[in-house]
Amino acid sequence: MGEYMYIQLMTDGGADIPLSLLNKTQIIQVPLYLHFSDGQYQSGIDLDLPAFHKKVSELNELPRSAAPSPNDFYEAFKQIDKQTPILMLSLTKGLSSTYENAVLGQRMLLEEEPERNIEVINTKTASSGIALLLHEAISKINDGFAFSELVEHMHQMVEHTTTLFVLKTLENLILGGRLDKVKGTIAKTLNIKLLMRASEEGTIEVSEKVRGDKKSIRRFIEQIGEYTKNVEDKVISLAHCNAEERANNVLAEIRRKYNFKDAYLMDTGPLISTYGGEGALVISFFRD
Repeated sequence: MGEYMYIQLMTDGGADIPLSLLNKTQIIQVPLYLHFSDGQYQSGIDLDLPAFHKKVSELNELPRSAAPSPNDFYEAFKQIDKQTPILMLSLTKGLSSTYENAVLGQRMLLEEEPERNIEVINTKTASSGIALLLHEAISKINDGFAFSELVEHMHQMVEHTTTLFVLKTLENLILGGRLDKVKGTIAKTLNIKLLMRASEEGTIEVSEKVRGDKKSIRRFIEQIGEYTKNVEDKVISLAHCNAEERANNVLAEIRRKYNFKDAYLMDTGPLISTYGGEGALVISFFRD
């Protein structure tokens, strides 16, 4: 059984987790905060995904998001049995203060209970990337990895994680102030689609600009082969923003072209939906 009988996996609101993974094990997700003009909500607690999309369209605004506080993490860690080691896979430090706050929460608890075993990992990814890492952690726990082995392995796998995005619309980037209106209008007129990726440091960078939706999807799928050749023993995870049919078609196309062992499909939660906009797709897999 390794060093411990049980390891608690945790993550935050920056992760998009498929139900099949959630059903396999008790993953604890610390929610983030969403500030709309009509008040503050905690994602997944007092605002589920359908309600989030409804609110965005009714208020015609995007929420400001805020990381869980150090105290939120402290409380989440504290509720776990002292004997149980905790592995916390955090949203990339490149996008949010979530990681730093998780580390502060960890320190607060370790000052009180120094015998605890808590590891906080900056995943350098988000959304389907964290789902992929959770899948990997679960499979290694099932293989009998001790906590120290698991921690070392997960740090290595973070460096192998590739996360790619394709945006169908630039509306959310313009609405959220991340793309100025003039540039946004020009891009929309020219039907420019953005292909993006998580950088080595875990920030999001534009990798290509492609004209037209079909071409952008073709390029999105093509890119996989530039990162990995051997996919037979690998899993791919795909998250979509309110576009299940589009996601299913793209996933079917990916699996026709690349022989992945397995695939996960999930919705993007409020955080990723806020930045990505309707029709956005995110894929994650381990590169060679």
